[in-house]
Amino acid sequence: VSLGAALICFNAVCYPVLVGENTPVGEYKLEQRSTSHPGYGGDVLLFKESNTGVFAIHRIINFNQAQKRLQRIASPAPRDRTITDGCINVMPDVYQMLLDCCSSDELIIKE
Repeated sequence: VSLGAALICFNAVCYPVLVGENTPVGEYKLEQRSTSHPGYGGDVLLFKESNTGVFAIHRIINFNQAQKRLQRIASPAPRDRTITDGCINVMPDVYQMLLDCCSSDELIIKE
């Protein structure tokens, strides 16, 4: 993941993502985790856990229409895609592709 470009790249293709100013930089092992929280689609790809919370890749959540997350992820401007609390949001089809190919791989997040 490139935070500056707000892109995730795998299998030689890059996709836009929503990120946050506090999305952590580093190398992490992905772990698929179940969740019953509404909007997550039943699971997330956890990459960092601390005493104060978790960071994960998950399907874009669009509960707050004022945030315009669907429009923001479609924007060509990376700065428009900085909105999350640190998680990495992807479109549902991109999430499924990640599950199919990379759900137990290492995630590298760079500035």
